[in-house]
Amino acid sequence: MTERPRMLVVHAHPDDETITTGGTIARAVQAGVDVTVLTCSLGEEGEVIGETWAGLVADRADQLGGYRIHELTVALEALGCRPPRFLGGAGHWRDSGMAGTPAARHPRAFVNADPDEAVGAMVEVIRDVRPQVLVAYDPEGGYGHPDHMQVHRLAGLAVEAAEDPARFAETGPAWSVDKMYWTVTGLHQLTAGLSDLGDVPQQWRMPVEGELPSVPDDTITTSVDVRPVLDLKRLALRAHRTQVTVAESGRVYALSNDIAQPVLEDEQYILVRGELGPVDSSGRETDLFAGIV
Repeated sequence: MTERPRMLVVHAHPDDETITTGGTIARAVQAGVDVTVLTCSLGEEGEVIGETWAGLVADRADQLGGYRIHELTVALEALGCRPPRFLGGAGHWRDSGMAGTPAARHPRAFVNADPDEAVGAMVEVIRDVRPQVLVAYDPEGGYGHPDHMQVHRLAGLAVEAAEDPARFAETGPAWSVDKMYWTVTGLHQLTAGLSDLGDVPQQWRMPVEGELPSVPDDTITTSVDVRPVLDLKRLALRAHRTQVTVAESGRVYALSNDIAQPVLEDEQYILVRGELGPVDSSGRETDLFAGIV
């Protein structure tokens, strides 16, 4: 590749970028990749850990979204990434909450976005960033959050539309993404991680079988070793202090539900667009840019 490689990572809410792709972002930046994180809402409907910022939640001051912009900015700085970018501009679409909740009926809820407007906004970003690699979610959005599933739908449509010069022509010249990935967690690494958490804070609980999302290992095409940047990922996780608590050991974290989850040493993906690059002895790529020249 003769020009600086570029990657666009699309997420639903602040903190998603670090939890599932933080190590990949940090490694890519260290390798000279220009990484842009596109976030589609401010996470206004999130629950808050602790009392310090509890008054910011949606049914009180409704100021959590603005604070989470700050958390996301600090997290991306820890990962070495450029400042955050928001779909349609910060606050254009709102966190939809879980399916069936009143939040999902809000007129600005991301799940209620006009498809053409939302796809057009994402096409504009793709054509501006011109990424060789784009990362989004699988059809389940990882754990089934409606906003994650919306990102999955819109990202697929936007990648196709961005390469068609007749679509959304006002957003700039057409651009074709070389490779698109879904961020996932393989069952084997999740099980292994849960079996080796070390000391877990007393108030946390272990997940019951099947409670944390995973995919069959034979569907994984790419596994990025993030051990060299785990300290950076932990810093970024801790930046999202309203949403994430990292245990003192750094090996386990929990969201507001106090369910223990491993800080995984590999971040895994499924290639859904483009050609698989060189693989290791496991039959998987170790770099999202593998095979791109």
